[in-house]
Amino acid sequence: MEVYFGIDVGSVTTKFAVLDRYDQLITSLYSRTQGKPIAMVQQGLKQIREKLPADIEVCGIGTTGSARYLAGVIAGADVIKNEITSQAVAALQYVPEAKTIMEIGGQDSKIIILRDGIVTDFGMNTVCAAGTGSFIDHQALRLDMRVEEFGERSLQSKSPARIAGRCTVFAESDMIHKQQMGHSIEDILYGLCQALVRNYLNNIGLGKQILPPIVFQGGVAFNQGIVRAFEESLNTKIIVPPHHEVMGAIGAAILAHEQIMERGDGTKFKGFGISQASFHTSSFECKACPNLCEIVQIFLDGKVLARWGGRCDLWERASTK
Repeated sequence: MEVYFGIDVGSVTTKFAVLDRYDQLITSLYSRTQGKPIAMVQQGLKQIREKLPADIEVCGIGTTGSARYLAGVIAGADVIKNEITSQAVAALQYVPEAKTIMEIGGQDSKIIILRDGIVTDFGMNTVCAAGTGSFIDHQALRLDMRVEEFGERSLQSKSPARIAGRCTVFAESDMIHKQQMGHSIEDILYGLCQALVRNYLNNIGLGKQILPPIVFQGGVAFNQGIVRAFEESLNTKIIVPPHHEVMGAIGAAILAHEQIMERGDGTKFKGFGISQASFHTSSFECKACPNLCEIVQIFLDGKVLARWGGRCDLWERASTK
């Protein structure tokens, strides 16, 4: 069986997707990164291998996410792409007519504007967590409930509380105030959903022409309260595609497939044995110019496999010698 792998390593979650030769999803994996991207990539490869039949042939592999370079070096990626490209490619696979993609992850949020299947604009928020999944996680923890309950209970709201959602600190103090005023938990939960949506649209979506069809991707799309709040704010139907939580990985796998077909040669995949290898990383400050870039390097058995992080390719070139 001919398969293509996609790995999306984010700050909060690590996602794997395995596609067949027709770019149809065979299996996927969604797990917490836990601050250990190397270990989670290795563990994920081991778990994915156990899900697949013995006769598979890995013909290509792509990586994306905030730790895409690290994952790419570990696995031997054929293509390493940013999240914007990967999310857009995956969305168009499931909703070819999409004009807007909203993606909310654990620590960042994105909006991607598409016209005729081409990315024409995008926006990202990587500074504040108020419009991300960690905002919801934190408030669910404070209210002593599982994050899976958050969406279900928020839909029971009859009169949503107005929560100041521009900042997680202000949101928390405002939430406490609303509780003391006697608002129900359900009204506070939906108020938090509305606050996240307001924050997203007023920051990441500011100045963007948000046209339907609108596709909502990322782990936060599991929360039906957020979906409803978006539909009310934008006054249109929001499409949550299947496998929305692993769309970045799916996009990376599709891009790897395209790259292999274009190149016409074999994959660089290092094999499932790397799940047993002993990698470690370190960093240093480059003093070759006034930029003083932080260079990250990864080692295997004392040998440098790759370096990255500079504004120029000085150390990247040195890694290949």
